[in-house]
Amino acid sequence: MSLKPWNAAWLLVLISGLVDAREYAYSDAHLHYVDFFQETAGMPKLLKAMADNRIEHVMISGVPVAKKWHEDEPKRPRYYAGDDADAYWYSATDVIVAAAVNKLTPEQRQHFHPFLSGFNPNDKNSAAHIQRMLDLNPGLWQGIGEVFTRHDDLTALTSGDTPRANNEAMTRIYHLAAENDLPVLVHSNITSKREKNPLYLAEIEEPLRNHPHTRFIWAHAGTSLEIHRHQTQLDFLLPTLTRLLEAYPNLFIDLSWSVLTPYLLDEAGQPRPEWVSLVTRFPERFMLGSDVVGRFKTLGKQMHGFTPFLDALPPEVARQVARDNFLAVLPRAVTQGAR
Repeated sequence: MSLKPWNAAWLLVLISGLVDAREYAYSDAHLHYVDFFQETAGMPKLLKAMADNRIEHVMISGVPVAKKWHEDEPKRPRYYAGDDADAYWYSATDVIVAAAVNKLTPEQRQHFHPFLSGFNPNDKNSAAHIQRMLDLNPGLWQGIGEVFTRHDDLTALTSGDTPRANNEAMTRIYHLAAENDLPVLVHSNITSKREKNPLYLAEIEEPLRNHPHTRFIWAHAGTSLEIHRHQTQLDFLLPTLTRLLEAYPNLFIDLSWSVLTPYLLDEAGQPRPEWVSLVTRFPERFMLGSDVVGRFKTLGKQMHGFTPFLDALPPEVARQVARDNFLAVLPRAVTQGAR
């Protein structure tokens, strides 16, 4: 029995789609093992989420602050923005991460890349603290971050001075990172919730310029969900990123979930051509992150959410963005073993 012409054409389209369908292996370049109360769903659930979703490698870090349950609050907050109580710098977050990773088997440990985050970025003693942590666990730590500097309402809620990515304390940390071949993941908002200009751009650009031997991963490409709640899109973001990537080969961009929409995908869920062009032009400079915080049920959803954008990239570029670029930014000794 012969197929009708329209049936035959539809079959060819279906077969072609199946042939062209891509499956990606992922590296999650931005994952928090604990939440803002330093609690976690635990390593078994993280391992299962990784196995179920082809996530081969994860950057694993703590959260550098802890949210206070204030004496005057009748209900424990669920998030740092749940009430007006402050947050405070919490160094034990790294102890929690180190303990979890050190309990893994040698084979499992190869898939985890711990970053140090438990320090006050306003304290010029922090570089010495980081060095002590490196000495206490030789070979464990593979990066620094996520460093919280400009970070929406969390900046105002955190006890102490407003942290900046270009202060003297961070300058010491950048030097230490270069000496130890460690990348630095920095959360530094490019602007405030209201300003329609790159208000804080100098705070990230100055370190890029002054520390050419330090590899910087810019969390969320300088954006955040809170900014998007007030400003749907930052018109200056794409040209600013283009200029920075041209000028600073030590800059890498973390495309965590808050960048996915409204930037990488439009309102219909289709890839934006201008962003496809940018990533294709700089194929080694972008990486994906889930930015999950202590809970891992949505890990696969967050990573697979990038599929429409990855599918719009050339296959080799998509593979680099999905998995390889994060591994390439790690210390050289780690990179050679992870490939």
